Amino acid sequence: MKFFIDTANVEAIKKAYKVGILSGVTTNPSLVAKEGVKFEERIEEILQAVPSVESVSAEVTPDAVTAEEMIAQANELIKINNYDKNITIKLPMTLEGLEACRYLADKGVKTNVTLIFTVNQALLAARAGATYVSPFLGRLDDISEDGVQLVSKVAELFRIHNLDAQIIAASVRHPDHVTRVAMAGAHIATVPFAVIEQIAKHPLTDQGIAKFAADWKGSSR
Repeated sequence: MKFFIDTANVEAIKKAYKVGILSGVTTNPSLVAKEGVKFEERIEEILQAVPSVESVSAEVTPDAVTAEEMIAQANELIKINNYDKNITIKLPMTLEGLEACRYLADKGVKTNVTLIFTVNQALLAARAGATYVSPFLGRLDDISEDGVQLVSKVAELFRIHNLDAQIIAASVRHPDHVTRVAMAGAHIATVPFAVIEQIAKHPLTDQGIAKFAADWKGSSR
């Protein structure tokens, strides 16, 4: 399973990229709004910060509700950084979003259909040509449903029908989510940098490093 980082904060993206585990970035209008910057400018900054990742998702804005409006925005977004092939157009899971997805897929543009909460929605997105489908774990957990189980079912469906779309486990809240979606068959987990930090740490690792350091300092060399 690959790791994407879910943020529009360039410093957090650079930190994750420097570690060497990053395969992509996901953003959305809400994340960019928190940064207080222009959307297109921030996407360009991200693309420049992570030149070798496979995907930077740039989402159409909420005021684009028709397929035509989404496609028009997508055409502007893919011009950023000279039609950089790393740009993925992120679209909402609506009939209009699916129409835009099919159009863009036929043009060779990578797409990420987001806000998926059912197996059937994932199936529709895959059939519309989505490169990635993004089921949301945390938001399902918030209403007492099992987000990881959704990922497992989508993975099994894609295996049975030999569908090429990759599953991005989104709305990941904690390290256990990461473990469980990896075991459930997600191709990618998109996570905040704080979760990456949590995954990397363990108290026994810290204790071991401290003991090694103390032993090394106390040894006669």
